[in-house]
Amino acid sequence: GQQLGVMSPKDAMKLAREAEVDLVKIAPSAKPPVCKLVDYGKYKYELVRKEKEAKKKQRTIEVKEVRLSPN
Repeated sequence: GQQLGVMSPKDAMKLAREAEVDLVKIAPSAKPPVCKLVDYGKYKYELVRKEKEAKKKQRTIEVKEVRLSPN
């Protein structure tokens, strides 16, 4: 959870290897790119779970049909 600051990719990979976790790019388009040291399986699971939660909370638009006919 703590920020380790700006470092070279080589140093970041070394930290990940020492902690036995993966180095995951969170914001690759940022300058410099933002990465996290996380277990990739757990990270992927959390992303899928958050997407499901968002989908569940999203309201679906229901179209109601009304038919009018002359008597």
